[in-house]
Amino acid sequence: MSSPSRDPRTGATHPGPADTPPERVTALVEAAAAAAPAVAATSPVNRERWLVALAEAFESTAARLVELADAETALGLERLGGELGKTAAQARFYGAVTAEGSWLSARLDRVAGNAPVDLRRANLPVGPVAVFGASNFPFSFGVAGHDTLSALAAGCPVLVKAHPAHPRLSLRIGQLVAATLADVGAPAGAFGLVVGFQAGLALVDAPQMRTVAFTGSQAGGTALVQRAGARPDPIPVFAEMGTVNPAVVTPAAAQADLAGIAEGFLASFTLGQGQFCTKPGLLLTPRGAGAANAVASALSAVPPGWSLTERIAAGYHDGLRALVSAGARLVGEGCRAEAGFAVAPTVLSADLDDLQPGSRLLEECFGPVALVFEYDDLVQLRAALGRLQPSLAAAVATAGPDDPDTGWLVAQLSTRVGRVVVDGWPTGVATSWSQQHGGPWPAASRQDATSVGAAALDRFTRPVAFQDVPESALPAALRNDNPWGLPRRVDGVLQPPKGVGP
Repeated sequence: MSSPSRDPRTGATHPGPADTPPERVTALVEAAAAAAPAVAATSPVNRERWLVALAEAFESTAARLVELADAETALGLERLGGELGKTAAQARFYGAVTAEGSWLSARLDRVAGNAPVDLRRANLPVGPVAVFGASNFPFSFGVAGHDTLSALAAGCPVLVKAHPAHPRLSLRIGQLVAATLADVGAPAGAFGLVVGFQAGLALVDAPQMRTVAFTGSQAGGTALVQRAGARPDPIPVFAEMGTVNPAVVTPAAAQADLAGIAEGFLASFTLGQGQFCTKPGLLLTPRGAGAANAVASALSAVPPGWSLTERIAAGYHDGLRALVSAGARLVGEGCRAEAGFAVAPTVLSADLDDLQPGSRLLEECFGPVALVFEYDDLVQLRAALGRLQPSLAAAVATAGPDDPDTGWLVAQLSTRVGRVVVDGWPTGVATSWSQQHGGPWPAASRQDATSVGAAALDRFTRPVAFQDVPESALPAALRNDNPWGLPRRVDGVLQPPKGVGP
C-alpha cells in the first residue's frame, strides 16, 4: 500500500510514498534502541550542533520544501515560507536550551549522619520516542517540528510517522533530517521515518519505544493513549489535542472598541482556514453589543480557502449542521471556492444557557467557524465559563489595565486553560522559555506538559537518583568535574555553569 498525496485546491491525487513494511519498522526501532545510549551520552553542546545543522538545512532547501508543502496543503507560499523560517528558529532555540543545561536539573548532595550518603539526581533521556505530527503545521509540528526537535535536544532517538495530509513532504523532510544528522556525526539510528497507519501503531507497540508525542485530533490522541496504556509496560503519551478556545469581551471593552475586537477575532478564527488548535471558537460578549453582526459583516473580506484534507472538509460541513441542530443560528457566511476541499468561513450565534455539559456547542468544529454568545450580567458569564471544556488557551478583551473585570476573568480562566491572553488572540504560539502549550484534559493528555518551549524537553526525560555510586559509573551530568559545564545545585546551593566542554 501507499499514502496518496492530494491537492486540496482541486482534489487531484498524486502518487505518494509506499507504506513502511513491518520488517523495516522493526529494523528502525532496533536501530533507535541501539543508538539510545550514544545519543544520551552526546554532550549538550554537540546536540546543539545537530540542531543548528538542521536549521541550516531547512533554510538552504526552503524554496523546494515550501513549494511541495503548498501542493499538499494549499496553505499558501507566504504562510508556509514563514512557518519554515520559524521551524529553523525553533531548531536553534532547542539547541540553545539543551546547551544551557538547566533542564537536566542536576543535583549533588552530601547527606551528613552516622552513615553519610552521597546522593545525586538528574533528568535523564528516556530512550526512543515515537512522534505523530500534525496536518495543519507541516513544518512546525511535522516530521521535524517541536516534538522531534525537543526530543533530540533531550538526548532521545526519534522515529516519526509521516502524516497522510502531506506524505510527499514528510518523506522529503525525513530524508533531509536523516542526511543532515549523518553529516554532523549523529549516531546511526538517531532518527527514522515510517509511513502508514499500521507502521505508526507498530511504533506505539514496540517494546523498545519509551514515549509517544502526538499533535492532532481528540479522537486520534485518545486512541494512542489507550493503545500505549494497554501495553504490558504502559508508556506515556503526550498528546496535544485542542478543544474550543473561548474569548471573553468585558463590558468596558465592548463600549471602548467593539469594531477592533470584531476585526481581531475574525482574523484569528479564520487564520489558516480555522485549522489552528488555538483558534478562538467561542466569543462571549455583553448583550446588545452587536458583536455577532459586526464579525459577520466583515466575512466578505476573507478570501476563499480550502481544508487540508477531504476528510477535514467533510467534518467541517457535518460539524456546522450539528451546531445548528444543537441550537446555533446562522449569522453570516463568507465566500467559498468552487473546487477541491473548499470551505466557507461562518459566524453562528446561540443562547448562553445552551452551553451545557454534553452540548455539541462545546465541541470543536475544525475549520473557520465561530460561535458568538451574549451574557446579561457577570453572574451569568461566570456560570457559563464554569461550564466550558478545558482548552489550550483563552483570550480576554479589555478596556485597558484599569478594566475592573480583567483580574477575576484571568483568575477563573487560568484554572481551565494552559495560556491566558489579554488584549490579543491565541493563534500564534511563541517558542520561548516561558511558553506553555497544553492544558487540562481533553485539550491535552497531560496537563503538566507543554509541546512548545524550553519545558518541552521535560517530556522526554525522567529523574534518576544515584546513591554512593562511584565517580566512574556516574552519568556525565553528575560527575565531580562537571565535564558538560552545567549549572548544578550542590548541597542545595545553585552553582552557575562553568566553561562548557565538547
